[in-house]
Amino acid sequence: MEITTVAGFLFALISLVAGFLLEGGHFTALLSPTAALIVFGGTIGATICSFSAAELLTVPKLVRVTLFQRLQNEIALIEQLVSLSDKVRREGLLYLENELHNVEDDFMRKGIQLVVDGTDPELVRQIMETELYAVQERHSTGANIFDTAGGYAPTMGIIGTVMGLVHVLGSLNTPESLGPAIALAFLATLYGVGSANILWLPLGSKLKNLSKKEVMLREIMLEGIMSIQAGYNPVLIRERLTAFLKPSQEDKSGSSDEGNDE
Repeated sequence: MEITTVAGFLFALISLVAGFLLEGGHFTALLSPTAALIVFGGTIGATICSFSAAELLTVPKLVRVTLFQRLQNEIALIEQLVSLSDKVRREGLLYLENELHNVEDDFMRKGIQLVVDGTDPELVRQIMETELYAVQERHSTGANIFDTAGGYAPTMGIIGTVMGLVHVLGSLNTPESLGPAIALAFLATLYGVGSANILWLPLGSKLKNLSKKEVMLREIMLEGIMSIQAGYNPVLIRERLTAFLKPSQEDKSGSSDEGNDE
């Protein structure tokens, strides 16, 4: 489980509530089913209007991704590709056919299959880049759903507050009830701004971050497969692929190589 998603949400929520309680507030003062219905119902409804049914049906999967997806380690992927290239140089491209069942990633398996089938290198690159572009578009749509909800939520909060104040102004003949009624009205704004900044927008950002990492992994796969097909030296392939890594990761990769050489 990706603990940072749950931990971050809980930490933010607890911090906000704890700050309110430390100032002498009461927890029950933060509870308003009416305000919650207006804000969350309005936000979800407006978001539904913004996307197609097919796109919205991916929301449960997207939430699972933010909670459970673990991406492959970049260094381990590079080592796998370098190992494949070394064996291919000794045994030929047909060796890859025997290794297909050991490749878990669908994108990488498809690329290797194209190479095994003798597809022209330029066509292999075009096919793989097209699929990579399609993946980026799907990921972008998923993140946009949560970003859109994060945009609507504060507005729904303001609408809820205005509705509450309209009700308050209609009850001016009972001054003793004005304070609690106004406080209740502003809870809608709290729900709207709070849900946007500790739920919807962070989920969208998490999906964008995961998408960037996954795209980088697939770019490494693409360059590795193309290099293997071209018959490049494994050492050159390693240098080419480690260019995708951050400097700190390159150092770890280098240390791993030294350990393997020993």
